[in-house]
Amino acid sequence: MVKVCTINDLVPGEGLRITSVQPPIAVFLTEDGEVHAIDDTCTHQDASLAEGWLEGCAVECPLHASSFDLRTGAVDQPPARLPVRVHKVELDGDDVLVELSTEAPNLPPTMSQT
Repeated sequence: MVKVCTINDLVPGEGLRITSVQPPIAVFLTEDGEVHAIDDTCTHQDASLAEGWLEGCAVECPLHASSFDLRTGAVDQPPARLPVRVHKVELDGDDVLVELSTEAPNLPPTMSQT
């Protein structure tokens, strides 16, 4: 597990882009106090999901309104068709620890898969 931030770095209802891992991930603190981590890049087009709008456990991409479930990565609303990876999150005191998924990321066609 990798420390990516502290709980104090997170704002309820907003995402935080973490670029210390590749591809970048987005960490979210929901209004209910749950912490989730997903790949930060929308699978439809190169847009940061951390800059999207959070409603419950879903984040809407700021570019074309695709929506992703933070718990499963599933697409809730097109135009995206592929899910984002979900990463396991644990809290250790104030530290937010993430275990990165070993699955291949679903990057948009405009980005390199390397």
